[in-house]
Amino acid sequence: MKDCEYQQISPGAAPLPASPGARRPGPAASPTPGPGPAPPAAPAPPRWSSSGSGSGSGSLGRRPRRKWEVFPGRNRFYCGGRLMLAGHGGVFALTLLLILTTTGLFFVFDCPYLARKLTLAIPIIAAILFFFVMSCLLQTSFTDPGILPRATVCEAAALEKQIDNTGSSTYRPPPRTREVLINGQMVKLKYCFTCKMFRPPRTSHCSVCDNCVERFDHHCPWVGNCVGRRNYRFFYAFILSLSFLTAFIFACVVTHLTLREFFSSHCPSELLVICFFSIWSILGLSGFHTYLVASNLTTNEDIKGSWSSKRGGEASVNPYSHKSIITNCCAVLCGPLPPSLIDRRGFVQSDTVLPSPIRSDEPACRAKPDASMVGGHP
Repeated sequence: MKDCEYQQISPGAAPLPASPGARRPGPAASPTPGPGPAPPAAPAPPRWSSSGSGSGSGSLGRRPRRKWEVFPGRNRFYCGGRLMLAGHGGVFALTLLLILTTTGLFFVFDCPYLARKLTLAIPIIAAILFFFVMSCLLQTSFTDPGILPRATVCEAAALEKQIDNTGSSTYRPPPRTREVLINGQMVKLKYCFTCKMFRPPRTSHCSVCDNCVERFDHHCPWVGNCVGRRNYRFFYAFILSLSFLTAFIFACVVTHLTLREFFSSHCPSELLVICFFSIWSILGLSGFHTYLVASNLTTNEDIKGSWSSKRGGEASVNPYSHKSIITNCCAVLCGPLPPSLIDRRGFVQSDTVLPSPIRSDEPACRAKPDASMVGGHP
C-alpha cells in the first residue's frame, strides 16, 4: 500500500512541510542496514513505447505496426503488405489451375509434334503469350485497384457537422448527396456510410472487399480482386491476351488432329473441348470491354445505365468521353498510373499524445488520493 501511496505524489508537488520535532537528514546520511528484512525496492517507472501500435493506447514494448496490419477492408496482404488480394481466393486459384492445365497439356502433347512437322515458331509464340497472360493476371490480382482511404475520426466528425449545418430545422434529415458539374453535365456524389465520405465521381463501394474503389468497374472473382482505376489496364490486357492464347491453342490443336487424321493417344480431345467452350466466352468478354474502353465507360456505369436510357429515362451524354475512340483508348490504357493512396507499407501514426505514466485523475491501484500527502487541503 505504501508503494501505491508513493505513486500518488505528483512530480511537481511542493515538498512536505517538516514537523517541529523532525530531524532533517544531512547530505551524507545513509541508511544503516539493520537486522530486520530489507525494505522493498522502489518500482521502476514504466517505459512507454515511442511508436504507436495502431490504437493510440501507448502499449508497452510493442513494435510499430504497419497500415496493412490494421487495414479495415476485407483484403489479404502478402510479402509484408507489398501484395494484396481479395478475401476469397478460391476462384482465383481455379483460374490459375485452368490456365496452367490447358497450357501444360498443349506443350506436352501438341507442341513437340507441331514443332517437328511444321515450325519451331509455334512453341515460341505459345510461350510468349503464356508469360504475357500470367504477368497481366498477377498484376491485376495483386495490385491496389484504387482504394480510397477511409475518413479519420476528425474528418468524419467535421463532415457530419457540415452536413448537419446544411440541413433544415424541420423533421427532414440533412441531404446525403452533392452535385458537381463535369464537362457541362451534372453528376451526383453519394455519401458512403462505411467510409464516412462523399464518393468522388465514378467511385463505388465494393460490398465484397468493403472498400471504396476509384473508377470502379466491377469485382472480378476470377482474378480475386476489384477492377478499378489502377489495375483496369492490366485486366484488359489479361483478357485480350488470354483470347489470343486460347484461339492460338485451339487452332494448333485442330491442325494437329487434321495432320494425324485420327484421335491418337498423344493428342487428347479434352483439350479441344476446353478451348472450344472457353474461346467464345473469353472473346465475348474481350469484345465487351473493348467497347467500354472505346466509349470511356465502366461496367458499373453500363449496367446501371448511367449515361443511357436503359432505365427508361432520358439518355444523357457521358461527361468523361473525349468524343474520339483513339483518345478514349489512350486515356484509359496509356495514361500515367496514379499512385496508391492507402500507403500499405507505412507505419501507423498515433493521433493522440501518449499518456504519461502517472495520471492525477486516475490514481494508481485505485486508491483514494489523500490531500495531506501532497500538501493540499481537503
